[in-house]
Amino acid sequence: MKIAVVGATGLVGTKMLQVLEERNFPITELLLVASEKSVGKEVTFKGKTYKVISVEDAIKQKPDIALFSAGGGTSLAQAPLFAAAGTTVIDNSSAWRMDATKKLVVPEVNAHVLTPEDKIIANPNCSTIQMVVALKPLHDRYKIKRVVVSTYQSVTGTGVKAVDQLMNERAGIDGPMAYPYKIDLNVLPHIDVFTENGYTKEEMKMVKETNKIMGDDSIRVTATTVRIPVMGGHSESVNIEFANDFDLSEVKAILEKAPGIVVTDDVANLKYPMPLDAHDKDEVFVGRIRRDESQPNTLNCWIVSDNLRKGAATNAVQIAEYLVANHLVGQSVEA
Repeated sequence: MKIAVVGATGLVGTKMLQVLEERNFPITELLLVASEKSVGKEVTFKGKTYKVISVEDAIKQKPDIALFSAGGGTSLAQAPLFAAAGTTVIDNSSAWRMDATKKLVVPEVNAHVLTPEDKIIANPNCSTIQMVVALKPLHDRYKIKRVVVSTYQSVTGTGVKAVDQLMNERAGIDGPMAYPYKIDLNVLPHIDVFTENGYTKEEMKMVKETNKIMGDDSIRVTATTVRIPVMGGHSESVNIEFANDFDLSEVKAILEKAPGIVVTDDVANLKYPMPLDAHDKDEVFVGRIRRDESQPNTLNCWIVSDNLRKGAATNAVQIAEYLVANHLVGQSVEA
């Protein structure tokens, strides 16, 4: 399996390589791709040193799968070039997510929609991924009518510049600003740009992507997304209204059995999910599971996950694993 990682030197690209190595993905040849200014840089993978190559060189080598984390503009320009060469692209940017001709995939939720003909597959927004992993098994049992979500998102979701801003502020050092305001000892109710309806793009992504991934436009979603001065993962307060009533012990049992979820819900011993616990893990952690006593058939819960892993790199690698396991890519398709 010939694999290309496009954007290999960025935060998510680096995490993709880490996840590929940890999960022992079946790579026979690895192509590391980045912008022109990074070509020639050396990167170590499984104890071997690789040189970063250009997009043009990578396309000529016709990889089976290209994992993209290079920004929306790069993806719009370059993903079709890889696809035209027969490569299956799994793209982490927002470029293709709402394209009606492209699948938007979280493997635990809707990997079954994938076919060998899907040459550009979209990886959803980090905050959406962790939420739908928890929503899907509950939707299957009780049917979700409405979701109200407020997020508490790590600076790592913005990138290296934001991490540097936080650490510089903490150390009392002036430096480049990723945000319009100070982030240390502060909270910004603003992720991505504001749209005409007063919501940010990040909030609207959660609305639209949830419907597309769940395959159900009847689920009403409203979101408020917030940046907080933490690293390690995103947290979400989620209020879920169902069409049918539920038993709390059954809800917990459903979540405990669901793939990719760890239930951490023991308030008597102060056990609940936190970004520190999720850091560098692939699972989605769910806790503070309780009935909303203000209206019927409604549940509150708290969902935490590492946004660079399950929210980005791990989800992309899991899509690749599904493609390989189900013979949807590579030589087995051609044969």
